[in-house]
Amino acid sequence: MQISQWLSDWGINTSPSDGISTAVMVIVSIVLASLAYLFVKRGVVRAMNIVILRSKVSWDDIFMGHKVLEKFAVLIPALILSILIPLALTEHQLLSSSIDRLLNVSILVLLIRAVYSGLDAANEIADINLVSRRLPIKSFVQLFKLFLFFVAIIVSISILANQSPVYFLSGLGVMTGLVMLVFRDTILGFVAGIQLAANRMVSPGDWIQMDKYGADGSVEEVSLTTVKVRNWDQTITMIPAYALVSDAFKNWRGMSESGGRRIKRSIHIDIHSIRFLTEEELIRLGKINHLKDYLGRKNDEIAKFNLAISDVDTPVNSRKLTNIGTFRAYLKEFVANHENIHKDMTLLVRQLASTKEGVPIEIYIFTNDTRWVYYEDIQGDIFDHVFAILPEFGLRAFQAPTGLDVRSLKGQS
Repeated sequence: MQISQWLSDWGINTSPSDGISTAVMVIVSIVLASLAYLFVKRGVVRAMNIVILRSKVSWDDIFMGHKVLEKFAVLIPALILSILIPLALTEHQLLSSSIDRLLNVSILVLLIRAVYSGLDAANEIADINLVSRRLPIKSFVQLFKLFLFFVAIIVSISILANQSPVYFLSGLGVMTGLVMLVFRDTILGFVAGIQLAANRMVSPGDWIQMDKYGADGSVEEVSLTTVKVRNWDQTITMIPAYALVSDAFKNWRGMSESGGRRIKRSIHIDIHSIRFLTEEELIRLGKINHLKDYLGRKNDEIAKFNLAISDVDTPVNSRKLTNIGTFRAYLKEFVANHENIHKDMTLLVRQLASTKEGVPIEIYIFTNDTRWVYYEDIQGDIFDHVFAILPEFGLRAFQAPTGLDVRSLKGQS
């Protein structure tokens, strides 16, 4: 039964010429829509929020925080009005058609608004559960939002113009060239964002280094057009998404996931301090735990070799242990038995080509803690010990002359 018939039963004149009856019917429609909204918001939504607060899971609290249910509740009065208003304005076809179109567009806008809120809540849930570390959820959310936006625009225009959406889609090809010219950077960022998302080149939480843009820090946000990096000095760098596709950058994610962080540092030995070890030094060094096995094995090997030599007293003819070789063997055992060194990764102590700064002894190892602060502490402790132990082997670290050295030489002269 139409509203006009209902009002006639109450004794209200509903003839087409009576504007009062039409106004009353419109007011009644608005009141019914308002009552329905109050019932849904104050009754249904409030009851569901109480259930959410008492539940043990946390993801529903995020939906409540984004007021997803409240935004969907706004659709109820809009839907009721879209049904009742055309019935109330049956005798005013032009006005009824115009208001009906506006109400349909309003419903579409409110629906998109509620879906956007749900997508934001889903993105936050993904961040909390660290899903964004594996998949760039924010990029997908933005992509879906952009798709919904264009769909809403086309459908809204078709509703207002009373034309099929296909009619407007057919005209988009003409505007393609102009759109590509005006929105070139946006389109490039859009395409690059999809590539970053599909190939997992960058994810929130990754440590990336891109010197061209002054970026060296942790990725905070990956969107379709930009990547937000918080540098270690707490500054923020915004990198265009297409720059990460077209230019080179370093992602330290592999280091973090491997569980080991590399130490690659050399200590330069003064060449003048390199020599053969004496018998007294071999006895003293043989008491060091890290050298007992090495010296025992090497002494037996050298003794067997020297038995075949006629003139053992000549250093050129015989074999002897050097202080730098023994020092290198000590370092290898020292880092191999260090509690903070990753035993399943490369462990190397090697001698590099000599330079004007001496002979470099390089330590190439991986710590078992990738956190920056702990990594630096481990590295510092190792090299503190390395520098302090040098005199035990009769070695000196190379150091360029300082002003104090020059003044001391002047005083001696």
